[in-house]
Amino acid sequence: MSEGKASPSAVEAETVTKIFGSGETQVTALNEVSVAIRQNEFFTLLGPSGCGKTTLLRLIAGFDHPTGGTILLEGQDISYLPPYKRPVNTVFQNYALFPHMTVGENIGFGLEMLGQGKAERDRAVGEMLQLVRMDELKDRKTDQISGGQQQRVALARALAPHPKVLLLDEPLSALDLKLRKEMQIELKRLQHETGITFIFVTHDQEEALTMSDRIAVMNAGRILQIGSPREIYDHPAERFVANFIGETNFLEAEVVSTKNGSARLRLPSGKMVAAALAEGARTEGKVSIVVRPEHAGLTSAKAKAALTGRLENVVYFGTDTHYHLRLEGGGEPFIVRQQNSRDTEEKLEPGSEVGIEIGKNAVQVLRD
Repeated sequence: MSEGKASPSAVEAETVTKIFGSGETQVTALNEVSVAIRQNEFFTLLGPSGCGKTTLLRLIAGFDHPTGGTILLEGQDISYLPPYKRPVNTVFQNYALFPHMTVGENIGFGLEMLGQGKAERDRAVGEMLQLVRMDELKDRKTDQISGGQQQRVALARALAPHPKVLLLDEPLSALDLKLRKEMQIELKRLQHETGITFIFVTHDQEEALTMSDRIAVMNAGRILQIGSPREIYDHPAERFVANFIGETNFLEAEVVSTKNGSARLRLPSGKMVAAALAEGARTEGKVSIVVRPEHAGLTSAKAKAALTGRLENVVYFGTDTHYHLRLEGGGEPFIVRQQNSRDTEEKLEPGSEVGIEIGKNAVQVLRD
């Protein structure tokens, strides 16, 4: 029995370039970006301001057109299709709700513009109100509800026509921290329940790690790495990715041998460790490596430790404690993060000389 043909990606960008301006004012916002976003996944474009993530979102929405390359929706070229002809909706930072309309009227507005009859429209509005858990606020004006509720209305309005793809351009940025965390979980629930492909833009690493099935880390108009939150965090391929997402320790090491995507390295202390090799990383000579602070620990057995250092500062965060050290020899900074418990006792004082243990599978060789 022959295998069926795989379904096309929900959205695919093929070597997409976007240039604004010309001559001396020319800016390359996207530089031959290629990415395939799967059906029914929560996909996040993550990066600092000006990295090109919102530009790529606008190209998918149809608000801008690529200078080069192709945008595909389920295998069909939509690069120059106007926005209203694309089965794609967008939720912006500014929710753009109509204050003179009720919650229900706002949700049904797009359906009315699409020519849906009142009975069909009312049924869809009712479904959306249930989905975002706002049935009791159907007749409330949108300027009489909270920011979090306004965001739910904007989401319901965008989801009501059942688009194939929902684009979200930093929609949580205007919310306070507690509400933002609640809405992260809510967005993931909505994506799971609707089965619609979500493409989410953010510069917030925690948002990306919390909600995403996969993340594309962007910088300077390029995608540097695509992977699951765990892959991106535990196995960053480049220094920018490692540095942008979470705290990390950078060291230099020497490759002794490699085999099947892993390497044996000699640390500056002379001790040997195993490490994972990023695709395209050097397989000989000096390399840059990364160790996350929570993947290291402190020990009094300095002779057996992978590294040794002098403790400079101890910072208590409640759930965990950060130990800031200066490594013996080169003097590089190094952070160890250890989780606290009720039985944890603070015994180490600044100035102490300690050993640093590195956990199994904790070392990653970077590409750069």
